[in-house]
Amino acid sequence: MASDATPPPETGSGPDLAPGPGLTPRPEFATGPDLGPGATDDDVRVRAVAVLADDQRRTMYAFARRARRPVTREEAAAEAGISAKLAAFHLDKLVAAGLLRSRYEAPGGIRKVGRKPKVYEPADVDIRISIPERRPDVIADILIAAVLSEEPGEGARAAAMRTARRHGEESGTAQRARFRPGRLGPERSVSAGQAVLEGYGFEPDRTAPTRLRLLNCPFHHLVGRSPELVCGINHAFVCGILDGLRTTGIEARLAPKPGQCCVELRESGADDAD
Repeated sequence: MASDATPPPETGSGPDLAPGPGLTPRPEFATGPDLGPGATDDDVRVRAVAVLADDQRRTMYAFARRARRPVTREEAAAEAGISAKLAAFHLDKLVAAGLLRSRYEAPGGIRKVGRKPKVYEPADVDIRISIPERRPDVIADILIAAVLSEEPGEGARAAAMRTARRHGEESGTAQRARFRPGRLGPERSVSAGQAVLEGYGFEPDRTAPTRLRLLNCPFHHLVGRSPELVCGINHAFVCGILDGLRTTGIEARLAPKPGQCCVELRESGADDAD
């Protein structure tokens, strides 16, 4: 696979390059020179995966992770079987993608005459891409918090529903604090809810001014094990988002359909007919 920019001249050649396999809100990433300041989290994650599609970069990135210490371009070059100059080019691409960080440091703390070499180490990031979106981290956070906060006589299921609603409310409150939308009537309530749900991978589809279908369930991989529990947590989470946004005139309802999320937003009091 060809690199995404022209590398420096290379007198020898490493292994042939070929496409490799691919790898929610999350740690901060570097945007790199090609993405610009307006890049979204999705843009940055896709860019990072694209950088790792190059065999040589993937080899050097794996080496940097295994080393458990900063590595020099010469060490990375030896691992990949390429020149130090070409290794530096690829390592800097990994830095631009937010996968590595670099600095100038004497390896092993040994001071020598002259300029300190540039060293590289893994950045503290967690990059995940799932198509369609799956968010096991969200439901894991809810369930762990529920176990830790379960009240006497409450029961595990009730604790999970309470915690899911609180987590959703915190997310909605944060969104409201960022955008300060003022009073939200039914249509603006749907718009506000749509923005938050999009960020969690629900793939909202606005079928009417006051109706929002959720075409994807981020917790789908768990539904088969306990549909009632997972859909209950999902519903409580979406209800909490609406609470935090302080919406009016709409509600989250359980409305399961094959291949879609079990929850939808509708105007309060509307019947269930399509």
